Amino acid sequence: MSRFQVELKKVVDDSYEVQIGRDLIPVMIQDIRDGLAGNRRKFAVITDSTVEPLYGEPVLAALREAGYQGDLFVFPAGEKSKVRRTKEELEDAMLAKEYRRDCCVIAVGGGVVTDLAGFVAGTFGRGVPFINFATTLLAAADASIGGKTAVDTELATNLIGLIYQPLKVYVDIDTWRTLPRRHLMNGLAETVKHACLADSAFFDYLETHCGAILDCEPEACEYISEKNCSVKYRVVMQDEREKNLREILNLGHTVGRAIETVSDYTLLHGEALSIGMAAQVRLGCRSGYLTEGERDRVIALLEKIGLPVTIPDYIDREALVKKLYTDKKVRDGKLRFVFQRGIGGVMTFGDEVYARPVDEREIRDILMEM
Repeated sequence: MSRFQVELKKVVDDSYEVQIGRDLIPVMIQDIRDGLAGNRRKFAVITDSTVEPLYGEPVLAALREAGYQGDLFVFPAGEKSKVRRTKEELEDAMLAKEYRRDCCVIAVGGGVVTDLAGFVAGTFGRGVPFINFATTLLAAADASIGGKTAVDTELATNLIGLIYQPLKVYVDIDTWRTLPRRHLMNGLAETVKHACLADSAFFDYLETHCGAILDCEPEACEYISEKNCSVKYRVVMQDEREKNLREILNLGHTVGRAIETVSDYTLLHGEALSIGMAAQVRLGCRSGYLTEGERDRVIALLEKIGLPVTIPDYIDREALVKKLYTDKKVRDGKLRFVFQRGIGGVMTFGDEVYARPVDEREIRDILMEM
């Protein structure tokens, strides 16, 4: 009998830059010329049907004008496309156009695009590099940063995927001007979440400037982009693989993700998260983690933005309670919640423990009230 020890210990540097600005397509092309993607000459531009004419086609044209090969790979817009079938279709289309391990993926779009394209990149040819070009406030605030990539299933969202970091993230604020107002409000939900868990002064700013953000005033948009990135990268740098601290970015998501799925994606992610945040502060207030005044401020800000804070009548409450158990934080069949501490902090429940078990009856009472 023979035994061999396969030594694979190594240090991997997955660091990357997030650039916030305006008119960033030329900047990205110059970065590629300067070696961002190494010596790769072939680029798969993945986008959705809404973003394709707005930014997908201009990115492809800029690549080709710079002398690179490229193709557009487009899927129907919407969360319902973020499934394994779409991933397979994108991969087959790339293979048919002779894309192999020497290519680079560019994700152009919102959170659905960056999640899906990043997952494709992470598994295509056992992993090819990718770049995120975020075109929505939601992607800028959350999805494009941190390396989480995934697809949804009928059971729940984001349960199948991997953590795979991009080469660089571009947050082009000019693209927000083409967003419907509902999608701007949708993106602000993650922004409110970041303020609630990490920065009370940022929360104060949102209370007084949310109108300016919804009107796409440049200074306000640049400010919140920088704040969102700052909050998220500080967490991700300490816990890339979500072993403990990164769970705090799940604030409001236990209920939010469940509502998003039970609504059959009638609710946008930020709208569902807003309801989840309202549930979280209500339960947190009952548990003594924040005052009634702080609870009311959070709910009032979400309402001021135009986000929902109550559960729509068409949502089956019992189905919603059952769906909570599909949350990634569930351990040994027990629900676990992240809670904010006042405004600008998070609760800890032991050494590097950021979520606590919640009895089903506790959250059921809150959901029935909402």
